[in-house]
Amino acid sequence: MATLNDAFTLPGGSTLINRIAKSAMSEALGTMDNRATDKLVQLYRTWGAGGTALLFTGNIMVDRRALGEPGNVVIEDDRDMDTLKAWAAAGKENGAEIWVQLNHPGRQCPKGLNKESVGPSAVEFNKSMQAFFETPRELTAEEIEDIIARFAKAAGICREAGFSGVQIHGAHGYLVSQFLSPHTNQRTDQWGGSTENRRRFVLEILKAMRAATAPDFPIGIKLNSADFQRGGFTEEESLEVMSALTDAGINLIEISGGTYEAPAMTGVRESTRKREAYFLDFADKVRKRIPETPLMVTGGFRSAAGMNEALASGSLDICGIARILAIEPDVSRRLLAGDNPRQTVKPIKTGIPLVDKMAIMEVTWYTRQLHRIGSGKAPRPNEAALKVFLISVWETFTGMRKTRRLRAS
Repeated sequence: MATLNDAFTLPGGSTLINRIAKSAMSEALGTMDNRATDKLVQLYRTWGAGGTALLFTGNIMVDRRALGEPGNVVIEDDRDMDTLKAWAAAGKENGAEIWVQLNHPGRQCPKGLNKESVGPSAVEFNKSMQAFFETPRELTAEEIEDIIARFAKAAGICREAGFSGVQIHGAHGYLVSQFLSPHTNQRTDQWGGSTENRRRFVLEILKAMRAATAPDFPIGIKLNSADFQRGGFTEEESLEVMSALTDAGINLIEISGGTYEAPAMTGVRESTRKREAYFLDFADKVRKRIPETPLMVTGGFRSAAGMNEALASGSLDICGIARILAIEPDVSRRLLAGDNPRQTVKPIKTGIPLVDKMAIMEVTWYTRQLHRIGSGKAPRPNEAALKVFLISVWETFTGMRKTRRLRAS
């Protein structure tokens, strides 16, 4: 029966000093031309000193033409190698491992940020989201192969920079998730149609990443348990994809769920909240299907007792936390000592119904706290949501203008 304080060795030999991982959060701390910065070094040095065993970076893009938001870091080449090395070293200073989450937004990028948005198929967003996201252009077969190569090249650069591993972002409605879902992937070629064809994209990414790194270099994936959309990615399909990834040599699977159109947490039952780990029931099913694959569950953990109870169940190996680390960067030390967090993660509401319904402040408000930590300041757990929203609207608008201007120059 594992506990938070137990070490854990991943396939390939990488050993975590305990069972707590920081799941990816979007930092948006890159420059407007998408380069890594010293603020990321400071942020991950702070988290690495806080007792967390495994740190996942947030949303590192593989194509400068396809950003998820202004300030994304993009890894296309080794031009930022010195900063990347400093970033990796800072995260590992106190014994933590640091993995880079690699991503492509596909259709899930704000309208006007990129020259165009692309996806497996030209599927529009639901009506409530169409003001913010445009209908994507369908990718060609050649473009799909190019994106696969970009994931692989970025993984190779991450390994050279000294990062401990990489994670494919296959959840939350981004491009890999779009390929997996029959709702957003309506292709009839080798990349769509059957479940086997829809998972070909992620399996080819894993294969190319492995060839670009090393047999013992850890590669993980964040994957939805389901999309929670009618006609979308189902739990059974998710289990099939996880089995295929296991056969292909994945080192760690992080379970999550939902998309921008259907945030998973908005429909969580009260009984599930009390159990703390939102996806623990699904993790039980995964463990039975692929018992040999290390599993990480993120979402809902609030206490040391809840995390230890989840670990003792045997359904997972690593407990993922995220937002609490944006307001209490050293919370892992307290959890490892058996104490509960001093701060409380709570819904962020602006009072503007449309904004609050889309749950965008669950990203925006916490990202602002990361900016404070990256600047060497303390987070503000009680900062007003409406104030942050208005600041973020202005910063996003000016950031998009700067990004487009720099891209055109």
